[in-house]
Amino acid sequence: MININLKKLEEIRQALNAKFYEREKEVDGILVALLSRQHMLMIGPAGTAKSALSVELAKIVEGTTYFQWLLTRFSTPEEVFGPLSLKDLEEGIYKRNTATKMPEAHVVFLDEIFKANSAILNSLLTLINERLFYNSGSPIQVPLMSVIGASNEYPEEGEGLEALFDRFLLRFEINFIADESNFVSMMKNEGQPVEMPSMHLEELVHLQELTDRVTIPDEVYDTLSTIRRELQDEGIQPSDRRFKQSLGVLQAKALINQRETVQIDDIAILENALWDTVDQKEVVSNIVRRHAQDHVAQTLSSIESEAEEIYDSAVRDQSTEAGMEAIQKIKSLAEDLNKMKENHASRITEIEALLDKVNSMKNEVESSRLDTAYFSMTDKKKNDNDKSYGVFFRM
Repeated sequence: MININLKKLEEIRQALNAKFYEREKEVDGILVALLSRQHMLMIGPAGTAKSALSVELAKIVEGTTYFQWLLTRFSTPEEVFGPLSLKDLEEGIYKRNTATKMPEAHVVFLDEIFKANSAILNSLLTLINERLFYNSGSPIQVPLMSVIGASNEYPEEGEGLEALFDRFLLRFEINFIADESNFVSMMKNEGQPVEMPSMHLEELVHLQELTDRVTIPDEVYDTLSTIRRELQDEGIQPSDRRFKQSLGVLQAKALINQRETVQIDDIAILENALWDTVDQKEVVSNIVRRHAQDHVAQTLSSIESEAEEIYDSAVRDQSTEAGMEAIQKIKSLAEDLNKMKENHASRITEIEALLDKVNSMKNEVESSRLDTAYFSMTDKKKNDNDKSYGVFFRM
């Protein structure tokens, strides 16, 4: 997939990782959320760059309307959705002026999201989930792509915030910088990009369209089904809607890694999506990580290592016997790769690349043995001729 927008996406990813230390997962998460049009929640103490990351992303994507607000228990609907229009109110029409407010934004950052009170909660839920805002009783489609929520803590039970928490498909726990050298580099502003890359809103929309076209192979669906069954065995039941929405996350993760097809290891990001309560988090993470191991990649790596070991051994031992044994072993590995091509059509490019390498090794070993045999035969013939010449001369 060759696309100039993909190159920009990678540049943005690298620049954000350079600017925000130890935030690689969160950077990928916020980009995945934007590409898949989903919402992301960051939970952690104040001063961990939650808002800074969101603000930086808004600056990077030019042409987007950005809305940011710190919610408190005393926040009013006017602060988030806009004040009532006095002109319309005089005519008995209850309508809000939404200019510069959340209903007109593409990207939204809501700090202390769980401080949202009942006065704004219902409208907030509808806007986040359905991308609709009811103004004067009429539903209006909003341009919202992603809401990035932040909180210093999880919502407490019984506060009626379960539905709001569920609206955030991706959830990341974020903490202070752990590595001392990274902390010092952050203090010194070392490694900071001189100029942050950017893209236009139209380019982002194009990337979202590319995300929708990323292929999901059957092995990924089968793995998700297995994960679902094992979670059920543990008493954890993510909704069907959450699993369905997760497909877009996997497509976005593949696109960020410059691929047209989702791979098994992309599933690892779902450890941040398939739990409902904090006490489920570790169990979900363990199950998802175990199944997200890319068995195809592991097999290819094992075959490549074995082929290189056989080849190196044949180079060290130039005997005909060692060469023939090496050739047979490498042929066997090539046969294994050909079988893999039949069973893993979505990974055929990687498999064929390794197959070419393995066949090249085999050809080099064969060539070296032919050269050895040729020179050996030449030397033998020369020795035989020398002996005959000596006999003739003596006669």
